[in-house]
Amino acid sequence: MVDSAEKQPFMSHLEELRKRLVICAIGVGAGFVIAYIFSERLFQLLVAPLKAVMPEGDQLIFTNLPEMFFAYIKVAFIAGIMAAAPLIFYQLWMFIAPGLYQKEKKMAIPFVISSTILFVGGALFGYFVVFPFGFKFFIGFSNDYVKALPSVKQYFSFSMKLLFAFGAVFELPVIIFFLSKMGIVTPQFLRQKRKYAILLTFALAAILTPPDVITQCMMAVPLIVLYEIGIIVSRIAQKKKEDRETAKTEADEY
Repeated sequence: MVDSAEKQPFMSHLEELRKRLVICAIGVGAGFVIAYIFSERLFQLLVAPLKAVMPEGDQLIFTNLPEMFFAYIKVAFIAGIMAAAPLIFYQLWMFIAPGLYQKEKKMAIPFVISSTILFVGGALFGYFVVFPFGFKFFIGFSNDYVKALPSVKQYFSFSMKLLFAFGAVFELPVIIFFLSKMGIVTPQFLRQKRKYAILLTFALAAILTPPDVITQCMMAVPLIVLYEIGIIVSRIAQKKKEDRETAKTEADEY
């Protein structure tokens, strides 16, 4: 039977999580309402990379009558998440902050800014760099006998998967920084495992991207660069940790 003293902290953590999720939901909801006003324009921007490589006169199709309505709803919802990204990352930080040192708690603003920039930057990299090459590759299979007729539903699902995948993997330096702060990884460990990280990077890219070499490389190469940046970030985090421990030791001796 769970002791009441142990149960109380667990319940308080659940209550704190619920509070943070509610705030995130309100932020996403507000972003959704604003984005829905511009949902048609946002959808046009989303399909622009595909339209740019489709033969002149070709269009996307939808086979169910409510499909376009739900597409606008989904586009507005995704835009709401993007707009609320700083709030979401801040709430994430506030949820984990009680378990951090006092000095680490002051890193909320750098964490929110860096996480938001990397996530949005990853999504923009996917949109402006990967989409044109990837879509041109797939449309290139059209010929006199077969013709590409991408549907709105399929395109939305495909493009959102890629955008969120690139946004997520671009968070790698932030993840490495905090793993280093917790002592789980070190710069030496990251350098020693570099060849395995490169192999894992290509395997992850193969899972998250379509089965073509170009798109996979366009995810793997930035990931490798981010891994190298992560080594530098880890070195900075380790140095700060060592400085703090040294200062604490000197204070204890004094």
